[in-house]
Amino acid sequence: MAGRRRKNAGASPGESAAEPVLPADLELQDLYGAFAAHGLDDEDLDDAAVLVPPVKLPAEEELAALAKAVPMFGYALALARWAAPHRVVDEFGDLVEEDRAPAAQLLGLAPAEGEVPEEAEVEAMRAWSLACDLDLVEIGTTAAGEHVAVPGPDLEPAEEGDPETVLELWLTAAGIVRELAVEADSLPEEEAERAAEGGKAGEAEEEGEDALSEVEEARDAAAELLDEALQVLYETTAFADPGNETVPLGVLAALLVVPEGEEPSEELLGDITDVMVALDPMLGDLAELGLLEYRPIDPELFDEEEGPEGEEPALVGEAPLDEEESARFGLVRLTPLGQYGIRQWLLEDGYDAPLVGELAQGDAVELLRAVCEAANVLPEEELRVWITGREPVAAARELLAAARGDDAYAPMRRMLGVSALNMLGTAAEPAVRDVLDDPELGGAARAWLTSKGATDVPVPERTMALWTVVDTFAAQLLDSGGDAELLRELIADLPVTGNPASYFGELWRVDHPYTADVLEAVGELHLDRAVAKEARKAAFKARSKG
Repeated sequence: MAGRRRKNAGASPGESAAEPVLPADLELQDLYGAFAAHGLDDEDLDDAAVLVPPVKLPAEEELAALAKAVPMFGYALALARWAAPHRVVDEFGDLVEEDRAPAAQLLGLAPAEGEVPEEAEVEAMRAWSLACDLDLVEIGTTAAGEHVAVPGPDLEPAEEGDPETVLELWLTAAGIVRELAVEADSLPEEEAERAAEGGKAGEAEEEGEDALSEVEEARDAAAELLDEALQVLYETTAFADPGNETVPLGVLAALLVVPEGEEPSEELLGDITDVMVALDPMLGDLAELGLLEYRPIDPELFDEEEGPEGEEPALVGEAPLDEEESARFGLVRLTPLGQYGIRQWLLEDGYDAPLVGELAQGDAVELLRAVCEAANVLPEEELRVWITGREPVAAARELLAAARGDDAYAPMRRMLGVSALNMLGTAAEPAVRDVLDDPELGGAARAWLTSKGATDVPVPERTMALWTVVDTFAAQLLDSGGDAELLRELIADLPVTGNPASYFGELWRVDHPYTADVLEAVGELHLDRAVAKEARKAAFKARSKG
């Protein structure tokens, strides 16, 4: 699937972004509300792709069970087993007419006795077609020229729930439905009628070519829209709190249409409506395979709000809606199967689509190094996975040991170590007390113990206190990626007294690899001109010292 490109996000051509742009600030505040910007000012921003955030997925065994529970997928398995040892089919591989009603009854789509509704037979035929597409049944011809279907080799392991087989089959099925959804959405009504009639006799060849070109263009546009919508759902689901993964269709459409930091104009509201109407049937099709849960747009809305001169009604507006009324405009929720499927499509297209916990498989050294070096990571999630099930004191000692060092990532490692200690809680206290006199860890250890309510923590020596200030700020400098607003907030908390010359006169002498960088940042960003001037002078001295 195509990588989604966000409006107003990323770096200009030729620039390297200081930090990957992750859509963590997506706030689904209101059905048609404004959306928070990332605060980036680059001009040619359409050229930067948003990184795909890490996601949590259930184990493959659980995903396979979810796939088998999808009705349409289960129907295909049941019909494939029903074909054993063989079943007569027509020359196209479809069920013969006399088998269609029994197939519908087998699937529970019609009563076991009595007349079978036509729609039940149609549904059974769709399930049979899926079984054929997945090679759950194979079509052949006997020596007598009779067309027959027999169960395929994947049927038995799929029935037994083999995760690899089931998920491969489900992913293939989801891809088929995705393509069919796009085809159906991109075919104009008049073209659909022509296709159904087999084409009108006597049509000019060039007219047919023009129509085919239009359909192809519409198909490409529909495919791009669906891909972008699925990736937005993937991103918002990754950052959503458990139980809050449902997205109003209007919000989804607005995220695709409205440039970040802007509110929808009248024109954009019309575009949002068009996107909602276009996505509605496609999302409904994908819901059939369990890729998402979808409450479609209430068709009665079209009867309630008829536009002038036959125009389509506007589904969006400025009036706030209550929860129930908002739901009538469509609700969509990506399922774990959907996350799995979209991630597989992204991986197939060469995108980095990590899983939460992938970096938490080794020891503490490997964990902290990987989190620091990864461009696409949710640090706290990786730390949480790593500490789960570990004995707190042993885990804390391992983390503290891994946090030592004077390399480029060392300040970040120490910051991550403190975050992990916070997750471990007071049970980690014995390990923290062991490093109170450590020149690299002692300052942070004392601050941590004090924050946990300890009253017997010795005050650090001045040298240790100043070193910890530089180290802590260096970590934030690295972690923020140069975010000026965030850094200004941090700078405002520096313990600068009424005599900045004296304070920075001490600070520039601190033996830390990032001393000069920290002082330069303070000099550039501090709002107090006197403080900024002294910081710049101190930064020059720190550079000269080296």
